[in-house]
Amino acid sequence: QVQLVESGGDSVEAGGSLRLTCTISGYDYKNLCMGWFRQAPGKEREGIATMMTGGGSAYYAVGEDRFNITHDKSKQSLYLFLDSLKPDDTGIYYCAADLAAAAYVCPKPSWCYCRVNLMDRYWGQGTQVTVSS
Repeated sequence: QVQLVESGGDSVEAGGSLRLTCTISGYDYKNLCMGWFRQAPGKEREGIATMMTGGGSAYYAVGEDRFNITHDKSKQSLYLFLDSLKPDDTGIYYCAADLAAAAYVCPKPSWCYCRVNLMDRYWGQGTQVTVSS
């Protein structure tokens, strides 16, 4: 059984930083699309960033100037570094994973990425991030 477990959410003041962690178990870590999503109060869930565990560049849907997604194969963990946080960043942050075969797309031969709206197979329970002004 595949499990994604997020941690690291907290309450911080505007301008602060956080590191979110997602650990995956129950599945071969190779060639997975993994990513971070968030849902603000009263809003729809949106994709933040994705990456493929088999290699390649990260893809940022939002916040490329303030957020950084990385992963550690040895720990089967995905991370999201949040910097210069704003009150609008408040929400529940979710980790998601899907098969690379389902979500990894190459619009151009030199550009491949994990597409956020194709990732819907495995989800974590979410971790709350609250940013106060």
